[in-house]
Amino acid sequence: MSVIQKIRNKYAKVAGFVIALSLVGFILMDASNGPLGSLFGRDNSVAKVNGEAIDIKAYSQKVKDYEALYSYGQKGRPLDDATRAQINQQALSDLVNAELVKAECEKLGIQTTPEEEKELIYGMNADPIVRQYQWFQNPDTKMFDPQRIKAFEQQANQVDPTGKLLEEWQTIKNYVLQNNALKKYTMLTAKAIYVPKYLLEKSRKEKSEYAGIDFVRIPYAAIPDEKVPVKDDELIEYMKKNEKRFYNADKSRSIEYVSFDLTPSSEDTANALGVLNNIKNEFANTTDVESIVNRNSDEQYNPSYVNKGSFFSPFADSILKLPAGAVYGPYYDNNAYKLTKVVDRKTLPDSVKCRHILIKTEEGGQPVAADSLVKKRIDSVELAIKAGANFNEMVAKYTQDEGSKQTNGEYTFTLQQKEQLSKEFADFIFDGKAGEKKIVKVSNSGYAGYHYIEILEQKGIQPALKLATISRSLEPGQNTNNAAYAKASEFAGKNNTEKAFDDATKKENINKRIADGIKETDFMVNGLGNSRELVRWLYAANKGDVSAVFSLNGRYIVAKMSGEQEPGLMKLDMNNRPAIEMAVRNEKKAKMLMDQYKSVSSLQALSASTNQALVRADSFNASQPFINRLGYEPRLLGYVFSGKLQPNAVSPAIKGQDGVFYISLINKYNVPVASSPDQDFQEKMMMMMQLRNTVMSSVQETLKKSAKIKYNVENL
Repeated sequence: MSVIQKIRNKYAKVAGFVIALSLVGFILMDASNGPLGSLFGRDNSVAKVNGEAIDIKAYSQKVKDYEALYSYGQKGRPLDDATRAQINQQALSDLVNAELVKAECEKLGIQTTPEEEKELIYGMNADPIVRQYQWFQNPDTKMFDPQRIKAFEQQANQVDPTGKLLEEWQTIKNYVLQNNALKKYTMLTAKAIYVPKYLLEKSRKEKSEYAGIDFVRIPYAAIPDEKVPVKDDELIEYMKKNEKRFYNADKSRSIEYVSFDLTPSSEDTANALGVLNNIKNEFANTTDVESIVNRNSDEQYNPSYVNKGSFFSPFADSILKLPAGAVYGPYYDNNAYKLTKVVDRKTLPDSVKCRHILIKTEEGGQPVAADSLVKKRIDSVELAIKAGANFNEMVAKYTQDEGSKQTNGEYTFTLQQKEQLSKEFADFIFDGKAGEKKIVKVSNSGYAGYHYIEILEQKGIQPALKLATISRSLEPGQNTNNAAYAKASEFAGKNNTEKAFDDATKKENINKRIADGIKETDFMVNGLGNSRELVRWLYAANKGDVSAVFSLNGRYIVAKMSGEQEPGLMKLDMNNRPAIEMAVRNEKKAKMLMDQYKSVSSLQALSASTNQALVRADSFNASQPFINRLGYEPRLLGYVFSGKLQPNAVSPAIKGQDGVFYISLINKYNVPVASSPDQDFQEKMMMMMQLRNTVMSSVQETLKKSAKIKYNVENL
């Protein structure tokens, strides 16, 4: 006891100091990973936009929110690697855009008031995402009921004690409120877009103009490449002349890599077959095919009916002969072993032509008329048609399906589209017979209401089957995986310099692949899938560095950093050189061909002297970018409809995509385009929508170009 007391007396202050120092250490360590990290030399941002940092925690939360929204939208379907990469990319892009727009909103005074926030979440005119949330639908009317929101918030933890349901709802609320200012800014810009009358008239004129031509194409390949040398200064000059095509808005890097693919062995095949054989009896006897497929298959259950014309499989003939309830397989098809069960078998048409009149009970989740009133209206429509009223006139007068007004209510649906239609509508037109008419009530929110439908025609009536398939991809097992990794590790260990890497690929005849244009914010590399770890390595590497082994989507790869491009005009390198050389060489060949054949008197004589076919392209339209028998030739199309080309005269040489053209106009004529106030309005709205999308995309790009954005690759 005396010893202990002595220690207490002598070392109490020292012990207190050590404890205090330890606590400070913990605090500093935590702070370095938290919001104050930058004070201690650590940058916790994923990006800085005009000096404003986007914190890694905000980014992580945004990713988490988007994953939750995806899960909600996909009804719990698990995320795959590709989708996860897209979500990460989208989260980063949206945070950067939000920061850019935030500054613009502050300048313009755009904000979301507390009253607006309340209306967006709890009001009768809540955001569409809120209105569509399943917990806020009245079970009797299937309509959005704002009164249910507060009750849900109070009772959610009783329904789901894990708290995940309430967390999902909080995510949705955050998303709605955070994006409201952005939506306002977008709408402010979009509403400034207008399509004047002359653009509509120009579009109508182009759609009415048709022409036919004879042509001779002298391909650039007619002159051997070795006769047309190109120099580096010519390539660089070409890039400068076409700066927009060869301008890098962002810096990028390139890699060369070798891939060690995981090829399944006979052992792996036996394992995949074993899983299906073990489940075959349960699959044959179950009535809940959707659950067993979704639990055990790499592909989700698809309830669509198929027939001989739509079921593409080497085993189609055998499967389509089976009775309902039978199971076929296991069999190997499209890189997977499969079991297929015939769930149902009936005779159905391959396509149905019908017409209908729709009177809506709701639109966009909101009621537009009482059910009883709509029923009376559709009944009166039916009685009028039975009494001899013209169906087309009744469509024009009553239908609320604007999409089919111009076709007199007519639609044609294929068997493959059946499951995309509302069940009530689809069941009648496919199970009924041509000539039948019926009033059908549809609950689908897009076309909710009463439909008066007539089946006009059914084609290709034949046996159709509803199939359930359990698909198991043939994947490599652990032994296969270990062997491939050992091979990749050996290559990386022996060839860890630029020279050794290049020499080894040549000596061992290994296929060396290229991936270029990789940006620091990319989460996917073309041909490699989700590859963020590789991108992170790439932006820490120097030119010529060779990586360790990366495991990417069923393969192991070893990469070499082969090049980098800074913002501005591209550098001429081994990756872009072949394409630019071909473009410059083709320009020189075009001039040579145009000089050689500048005195063309007739297409027949030109065809004979060049040994190139005289071809006719007939009845092509001024508004279509592709010409039959010609492909994409915008210069030629513009010349034909410019008014400069006279009938039966031979045109000057026209430089095309892959050759020089000489053409002669056979005919030019107009086909009047049907016009009505409704059609004009719809076309104008379509043009306005396209123009708005283009402008909005341009606005975002302009904001990015004028901003100073710096990404922290290490934290992404």
